[in-house]
Amino acid sequence: MTSKNLSRFGVSMEEGLLESFDQLIEEKGYKTRSEAVRDLVREKLVKDKWEQDDLQVAGCLLIFYDHHQRRLIGELTAIQHDYHDAILATTHFHLDHHNCLEMIVVRGNAQSIRTLRDKLLSLKGVKYGNLSVSPINEP
Repeated sequence: MTSKNLSRFGVSMEEGLLESFDQLIEEKGYKTRSEAVRDLVREKLVKDKWEQDDLQVAGCLLIFYDHHQRRLIGELTAIQHDYHDAILATTHFHLDHHNCLEMIVVRGNAQSIRTLRDKLLSLKGVKYGNLSVSPINEP
């Protein structure tokens, strides 16, 4: 990116907030405040776009669960089959005797992916889940 594509603006904030921000910048390894602010703005824009139901997204859904939970494996599989058009790949990891991690790569409209996430994470025996997505074909 060349300097002619950049715009400058000022930001005012409380001293304590700025100190915390500077600490975060250092911990994350940013070279400048501008780099950190750009990433925060991008993240917020992606999160806001994610609320648009017809937006096409791709991402990964992680699910941690107890595979000994009665009927859970069958329910997980049935839901995934219902959403076969949105699921690109699934990888299963055995963490220990009771716990598994499933990584599900997804692509589709935001509403459908949110519904899939909610159905899977609400099952009894699912201990934790997290969905990370990004819009497809962002300018």
